[in-house]
Amino acid sequence: MKLTAFYTLLLGTTLSGVTAIAQPKAAAAAKPAAAATQGKIKFTEFDLPNGLHVILHEDHATPIVTVSVMYHVGSKNEDPKRTGFAHFFEHLLFEGSENIGRGEYMKLVQANGGQLNANTSQDRTFYFETLPSNQLELALWMESERMLHAKIDDVGVETQRKVVKEEKKQSFDNRPYGQLLNVVFDNLYTVHPYRWSPIGKEQYIDEAKISEFMDFYKTFYVPENAVLVVGGDLTEAQAKPLIEKYFATIPKGTKAIPRPTAVEPAQTAEKRVNFYDNVQLPAVILAYHGAAMGTDDFYTLQLLNQLLSQGKSSLFQKEIVDKQQKAVAVGAFALPNEDPGAVMMFGIANMGIKPEDLEKSMDEQIARVTSALISDADYKKLMNQAENDFISQNSRVAGIVENLATNYTYFRDANLINTELARYTKITKEDLLRVAKKYFTKENRLVVYYLPKADEKK
Repeated sequence: MKLTAFYTLLLGTTLSGVTAIAQPKAAAAAKPAAAATQGKIKFTEFDLPNGLHVILHEDHATPIVTVSVMYHVGSKNEDPKRTGFAHFFEHLLFEGSENIGRGEYMKLVQANGGQLNANTSQDRTFYFETLPSNQLELALWMESERMLHAKIDDVGVETQRKVVKEEKKQSFDNRPYGQLLNVVFDNLYTVHPYRWSPIGKEQYIDEAKISEFMDFYKTFYVPENAVLVVGGDLTEAQAKPLIEKYFATIPKGTKAIPRPTAVEPAQTAEKRVNFYDNVQLPAVILAYHGAAMGTDDFYTLQLLNQLLSQGKSSLFQKEIVDKQQKAVAVGAFALPNEDPGAVMMFGIANMGIKPEDLEKSMDEQIARVTSALISDADYKKLMNQAENDFISQNSRVAGIVENLATNYTYFRDANLINTELARYTKITKEDLLRVAKKYFTKENRLVVYYLPKADEKK
């Protein structure tokens, strides 16, 4: 589903970890993927003997290919005393390899008319390159180098320590409301590793030794913990031999891949936190414990968030911003987490509006979805939004590639890309009311008042 603009602002460059590595001019203008207009998205998949799962999606609409690798490792896999490792590796693994010189990774892609990017979430790390289709082999070779021959040494670690610290300053410490998600995670969770964000604590990266970085790499950056997804202007006959050439000889990992088993206990009483930062307008955040991706409740929560905040006719926008003029920005979103995540609702107060007044108005709109069935017109609008968002997500090869990777990584079911829309369309008005009543309770939430530092002295 579509993310709000404020959610994107909060993510900055890292919160679910998105980190732009390079954005050169693409070799060819992107066109809608053929699958977007033909309905079912076709793909083939197979496993290499070393455990690497491979998915191929053929689309000749544009002479480009996207090569991606998703590793099933995110911040929730970290040692609590070494948080930030997954995100740090996202940076570190662009340092180069035994066969790619330091700083040459980006230059190689740019010089061949492509672009590349990477992002880290609490659950996975994702790398991709988009290049002209005649450079498919280059991209495959580069990702195989990352998996097998990454350069992990003192020079690279020290370089990226500085980069990550600067990113933290820009995206969290010096950005308005930049600490919001850290505050929510710190207070909403008690035992689950979602209680820290992907950016982690910079002192842990400073304290870590090279041997610890190597251990993390050898544990998680292994074929059996990854999925390779290649999409675009290619054929299976062309791509499969190249994939076998560059990836089949990579050995399996020798370590057990740890998976967190902590289950967050049910919250039984509302939590409230005041947080002071360098902002001018107070914000109110209501964070509820939600559902895991792939569950019926997760899809239903997504529709409820749309009802509250997507579009000018949404409840929050129409009532709190336009009619009452109590907020300058509002939103609601569910973090797409593998384990049960958070549903967050926010409002940035208008000038002169007290947080208590804004919270009251937000609660009034939440009460509308927890106390009665929505209208037929609102229900129809939600279904249309779900369909439009789903088609939009899969309108580019890069979007298809990432969705295939995510569906396989979390659910071992890449074909969810063809069946997920039906999960939305089967949701009834009664389901919306039931799920709203289940999750949107005061006992299940954290309330954060994000306040100007000037108010702290009063």
